[in-house]
Amino acid sequence: MSNSQPQASRRGFFLSATVAGAAVASATLLKTEAPLVVTEVSKPLPEKGGGYSLSDHVKQYYKTTRV
Repeated sequence: MSNSQPQASRRGFFLSATVAGAAVASATLLKTEAPLVVTEVSKPLPEKGGGYSLSDHVKQYYKTTRV
């Protein structure tokens, strides 16, 4: 029984896996786009202190503390 195909070696497998991994990594890095910059306009600070405001975040916290 003679095979015309050479036996696959472990070294060749790892070399192929490394090359494929590097190709996927480079394609992923090249494909990424610049992140969008979102700026939130903040309210001006009050002149006489008292900076507390009932925001959506605070309302959500109050909902979680109810028994």
